[in-house]
Amino acid sequence: MNSRMRILASTAAVATAAVGLAACGGSDDEGSGGGGGGESASSVTVLSSLPLQGASKDQLAAMVNGIKLALDENGGKAGSVSVKYQSLDDSTAQAGKWDPTQTGANARKAVSDKSVVAYIGEFNSGASQISMPVLNQAGIAQVSPANTAVGLTTDEPGAESGEPQKYAPTGKKTYMRIVPRDTIQGQALLATLKKEGCTKVAVANDQETYGAGLAKVMGLKAQEAGITITSNTGVQPDAANFRAYAAKIKGEGADCFVFSGVTANGAAQIYKDVDAAIPGVKLYGPDGVCESGLTNPGKGGLPKALAERFKCTVATLELKSYPGGNEFLTAYTKAYNDDAPDPYAIYGYEAMKLILDTIEKGGPEKANRAGVLEGLLATKDRDSALGKYGFDENGDTTLTAYGLYEVGDDGNPKFAEQIEATATR
Repeated sequence: MNSRMRILASTAAVATAAVGLAACGGSDDEGSGGGGGGESASSVTVLSSLPLQGASKDQLAAMVNGIKLALDENGGKAGSVSVKYQSLDDSTAQAGKWDPTQTGANARKAVSDKSVVAYIGEFNSGASQISMPVLNQAGIAQVSPANTAVGLTTDEPGAESGEPQKYAPTGKKTYMRIVPRDTIQGQALLATLKKEGCTKVAVANDQETYGAGLAKVMGLKAQEAGITITSNTGVQPDAANFRAYAAKIKGEGADCFVFSGVTANGAAQIYKDVDAAIPGVKLYGPDGVCESGLTNPGKGGLPKALAERFKCTVATLELKSYPGGNEFLTAYTKAYNDDAPDPYAIYGYEAMKLILDTIEKGGPEKANRAGVLEGLLATKDRDSALGKYGFDENGDTTLTAYGLYEVGDDGNPKFAEQIEATATR
């Protein structure tokens, strides 16, 4: 069994165990408190499950602040219904990133708390593979502010066998995301590579759901985009170095390099080793590495000279470019004394605002799991801080814009331009 197979098998085992536990306790949750099927409630709970430790901690701290800001602006209420918020950590200090066992525990906690009507998460697509079937069994609406893996919602190229059906054992949809999927991000990356004159592109992935899936999308769409991908290689995330891999792609004649994965999975080291083997190589990455944990040398990231040649795509734009961006930024700065939060802050904000508005619209009689889920799935032409959007039949957002980022003088990602891509099969 190769490394990728071991990872997927481990993930599937945790998910299966979690679904079983959820199923055992499911009957106790039905029809009880705010989380039940049809009764009204005066108070409900919204949970978030996000990795609050490791390389992405600053990004996620901003997202949690955005969630809190939305609730504070509403005075802790959705209409006449009181809303409690609990932030859960799906990472562990030992892993330094999201952990399958912790993610499963968070999902089961949501199921067992009868007041929980909605769940914000996960941040990592692989983590959602764990929580989605658990929450689906209990009929809890799940809104991800960051997942992009294709197979979570569709069977488009890049999805694995059995996706997305295996994440919804009840056959009913309970998952939605407010960021565009990797079908779109992959094409945004390819468009960037083409525009910047890349002729031979080497791609490495971290073998996780998100990284491997995005790399697959790029491979499938490369010829159509006029790009030559010399190789797509799954690398061992905890390897001491990647010098052998770097030597291999040098032999392929690569002039551009993409790491498809997350920062915690050896991103800084692989970029350094590739640069050492191919001096001056152009470096790129997706949203999983587009954060100060990778780009800022003061936070253990890339050296300044190396970071200057790095660009990345994210399903976020410059905050001021959103229709409600200036208003959000003013409120965020006042609340947290930070006038330059990570752009994911506004996605945390919108995830909570969406849930609050849905609860308020439904009223106390629909302030339960079934009512909130029904209302969220029906979201169409919503006016939000992000702009007007809705969910399609798969639970995907109708938003399509991706941002291209470069590294600023302060060592942090800086918005460069907006990329519009389409989701062609």
